[in-house]
Amino acid sequence: MTDAIRWGILATGGIAHAFTNDLDLGGFQVQAVASRTQASADAFAAEFGIPTAHASYEALAADGDVDIVYISNPHPFHAENARLMLNAGKHVLIEKPITLNGREAREIVDLAASKNLLVLEGMWTRFLPHMVRIREILAAGTIGEVHTLIADHTQLLPDAPEHRLNSMALGGGALLDLGIYPLSFASELFGRPETILATATFKPTGADAQVATTFRYPGGQIAQTLSASDTAGPNTATILGTAGRIDIDRVWYAPTTIRVRDSANEVIETFSAPITGRGMHFQAIEAEKLIRAGRISSDILPVEEMVAIMETLDAVREQIGLRYPGE
Repeated sequence: MTDAIRWGILATGGIAHAFTNDLDLGGFQVQAVASRTQASADAFAAEFGIPTAHASYEALAADGDVDIVYISNPHPFHAENARLMLNAGKHVLIEKPITLNGREAREIVDLAASKNLLVLEGMWTRFLPHMVRIREILAAGTIGEVHTLIADHTQLLPDAPEHRLNSMALGGGALLDLGIYPLSFASELFGRPETILATATFKPTGADAQVATTFRYPGGQIAQTLSASDTAGPNTATILGTAGRIDIDRVWYAPTTIRVRDSANEVIETFSAPITGRGMHFQAIEAEKLIRAGRISSDILPVEEMVAIMETLDAVREQIGLRYPGE
């Protein structure tokens, strides 16, 4: 490996554009891109000045000038593409959710460990400056003992049956695309839930439109989440503690402002940080730091937690009766 860590981009959709744009703004080395067609790969490479454009994912796996691959196609295909890259000796950053279910997540995490390669889920929110500050505030005990999280991820998204979010074949639905954000946040705060209550409504395609969850944890904490693709909500989050709370402004899972309030509702801290681009490059900073240190799991998002989150999503899906083709 050269001093610069060389990135490959797998797939050329909207999220790949957003991530690669942030890599570009951050001065990262993007070496190659792969699509299922040469024309799409060429167009993407031209847009971002990427040296190599591959017409297949197999060609990207065989590219000796690539060290880590960002996997950004729909999540039913994450496991097979991660397997392809890991078997070719490449580290992987996998767009969330890391896989379709917990079984696949375990398989990918174990495969990466067997090859001493990094696997990191692209839960970019965890690495944002306001989330770093929240961890510091909680560690300092500023709001006392944390009891509760309330968070939503609710958007009014296209209703067309062929849209990716509404297609069962493409893993569509509010839970895996949107709900994973508040569920991952709850996991970071409280760990694996002890009890799960979930309810949902569905679209004609069978994809979930709304999913509400209440989690209870061994320490007595409670997390409430709402994910929806058919209604635009506040997209805020609140952490409640015995001595105060942290309010995370809209949109809480992207770069935003936080306000810390004491138990008398007085603001005792306001925090925001200027961000270049969308803020997706912070996960790339973490990935490169881990690779340089020879580590294959992040302290901020450990591999075992990635598996546990997918298993929690599995349990929610079982309660609401959501099953994807081939499972």
